[in-house]
Amino acid sequence: MKRLNTSPISGAQELLPSAQAVFDNLKEEISGVFHLHGFQNVETPIIDRNEILFAKAGGDTEKQIYRVVKTTESVEDSTESLRFDHTVPLARYIVEHESNLAFPFRVAQIGINFRGERAQKGRFREFYQCDIDVIGRETLPLSYDAQVIATLYEALKKFELPAIRIRINNRKLLSEIINGLGLSDKADAIYGIIDHAEKVPAEKTVAALRELGVPEESVVKITTLINTHGSIEDVAKLDIVDIESEGFKELESVMSELKAMGVKDAEVDMMIVRGLDYYTGTVFETIVPGYESLGSICSGGRYENLCSNYTDQKFPGVGGSIGLTRLFCIFSENGLLKEGSEAAPVDVAIIPMDRAMMEASYKLAESIRSEGKSVDVISTDKKLGDKMKHAARVAKFGIVVGEDEVISGHFEIKNFATGESAPLEI
Repeated sequence: MKRLNTSPISGAQELLPSAQAVFDNLKEEISGVFHLHGFQNVETPIIDRNEILFAKAGGDTEKQIYRVVKTTESVEDSTESLRFDHTVPLARYIVEHESNLAFPFRVAQIGINFRGERAQKGRFREFYQCDIDVIGRETLPLSYDAQVIATLYEALKKFELPAIRIRINNRKLLSEIINGLGLSDKADAIYGIIDHAEKVPAEKTVAALRELGVPEESVVKITTLINTHGSIEDVAKLDIVDIESEGFKELESVMSELKAMGVKDAEVDMMIVRGLDYYTGTVFETIVPGYESLGSICSGGRYENLCSNYTDQKFPGVGGSIGLTRLFCIFSENGLLKEGSEAAPVDVAIIPMDRAMMEASYKLAESIRSEGKSVDVISTDKKLGDKMKHAARVAKFGIVVGEDEVISGHFEIKNFATGESAPLEI
């Protein structure tokens, strides 16, 4: 009988070994694509100072940060918190190590982050993110915006998703439009309304704009704007868009470069704002059509001033993140895992006939491990049939080690998935 509740806390993912093996494979696939595109791995601490994290959180995210409180402290005494993303700690990292880095600095980070969101399907409080960023010193060419998006696109293409939809916008363009409507004093509130527009009925968005004091004519223009998606030409047709503005030209340039890179699933979407306050230019989100309720599985954008709280030097950057935990949730719950990906986590199980065969089994295990394969030596004193059943649950292949095999030096390896056996070749 359980004395305590042993289920994982709400909003945390906990997997059985076979599923964990699939999850780890996804992580390795993504990391491999990042490496092929020239991104270097770093790790920043999960715990960071409050002044670092709160300086750039903003919006709903600031309310979701987990503070670290010692048993002898009150919440007010806490000086540290758990990171909510990789980008803000990266800004601190850049300032701390800038003299030892080569700019533009292409960096990858894969690890766990924390947000105190309401746990629900596809949304977690503890989750893995796979990030890439390019950081410049003083300047960073706009082409890196497209390179980051293209790299993330290539990583997502590794998996058998039914479709991918990359939705791209530009915060400068939104700012130019809002300023052109004479609503600059309400810009932050309008951004928030746009950012939530997809999650609420259209009439609620209209009501929120009216409540903010936005004139009726501007309400119509804003709602028309945020419902515009497709090509850059579709945006250019809107009468509130200045095609000579900096924001529009940046968006046009990014879309053009993505097309040149062969990214076919990118479109302009004027509803994309991104809730974090540090984005200043390009912003993007990626969804799987048909599974919109699970939200974005990949997102990011351009930030010009992320390091401004820590240094007078300018380190503009652009980055994006794949929500690996959410991506795995989509795969596992909707039958989108690759065929055969549910294989056992261990490559080979070695099954000694009896205790006298242990030394030979250990030597065989080391030989197979030298080939880069994982090996489990089944050391229980159960009957051979029971050992085989156990081996089939934990490994892809099995090798029985008996006196005849040791004397002859010939072993058979059994494929548990097909039931077929073949001579072992090492």
